[in-house]
Amino acid sequence: MKIHNLPSPGDYIDIHSHDAAPSAGIFTVENLMAHEGKTPAEKKGIAYAIGIHPWYLSELNHDDLIKTVLLTAGNENVIAVGEAGFDKLRGPSIDLQRKAFEEQVKISEELKKPLIIHCVRMWDELLMTHKKLRPSMPWLVHGFRGKKELAFQLISRGMYLSFWFEFILRPESSGLLRELPHGRIFLETDGADVSIKDIYAKVSEDLGISLNKLKDIMAENFNNFFA
Repeated sequence: MKIHNLPSPGDYIDIHSHDAAPSAGIFTVENLMAHEGKTPAEKKGIAYAIGIHPWYLSELNHDDLIKTVLLTAGNENVIAVGEAGFDKLRGPSIDLQRKAFEEQVKISEELKKPLIIHCVRMWDELLMTHKKLRPSMPWLVHGFRGKKELAFQLISRGMYLSFWFEFILRPESSGLLRELPHGRIFLETDGADVSIKDIYAKVSEDLGISLNKLKDIMAENFNNFFA
């Protein structure tokens, strides 16, 4: 996949955000939700993902949302499909969530663009689906705030993890970070009123590495994820 818009050397990479505005020194992957009807634009330092969030999926809008993803995901500024996924607490039936998720996996595979995932309390479903479909494109679980055992289960399936911003800023996240392979992690703001620079500063301190070294790790992970 040729990416039209790439991070510059030394950029902070915010792997998952919403309603992002261009900001010097920051490269952002902005998530477009299919039900919103937004389209990717030419903005310096911003690329896009497009997907169906399970909260906004229903039997009535399913077909239209899938068409929107199909029409939008081929845009050269769209570098990933998602956020797609499963939510036990909010959304339609599991059968409909599963159907829409597998359709988006198919789009991801056909376009050779990786998948960004939303998952709440349905990890067994996610892991079983990955085992069943055996995707060739990598998957990224965004907003992760689970335990070490779950993190390693996901990583063992070849997935990447991006951490929920509030979790990563807590002191207790540092222990988990130090145990995970650096090559499988990303950082995000999820569109919240928080600076990606503050998140990087906290994580570089937790890992005992320089800010520039952390930027290099995130850049390498970005290149591998979107290879």
